Amino acid sequence: MDALYTAVATANGREGRAVSSDGTIDLALALPPELGGNGAGTNPEQLFAAGYAACFASAMSNVARRMKLDTKDVSVTAEVSLGKDGEGFGLGVVMRVELPDTLAGETGRRLVEATHEFCPYSKATRGNIPVELVIE
Repeated sequence: MDALYTAVATANGREGRAVSSDGTIDLALALPPELGGNGAGTNPEQLFAAGYAACFASAMSNVARRMKLDTKDVSVTAEVSLGKDGEGFGLGVVMRVELPDTLAGETGRRLVEATHEFCPYSKATRGNIPVELVIE
């Protein structure tokens, strides 16, 4: 793969800071209350969810252009769960895609499935973590 762009960020754990190399991201990190933390910061699952939702929505716009479909009223929500996986932890994703009535039915399903094949985050997760697609 020839990189078109490389993002660089540094973090020092779940209860610390995450900072991008250009300084546009400088976030406090904290465990959520559900994991025993105080929730006074973001966490890796929230960051992953935001990145995946944004990437999927952008990929959908790209795929829709090729299919000659309008996605201006589409909304994508990624739910990233952290759970026990054997001796360690694992992730799971539910990708909720809210489509307008004009994309209901088979057309919308084909668009979402084609997007899941095209999206870089979906490619990275495929075969590694479960991703459920929900069309709303």
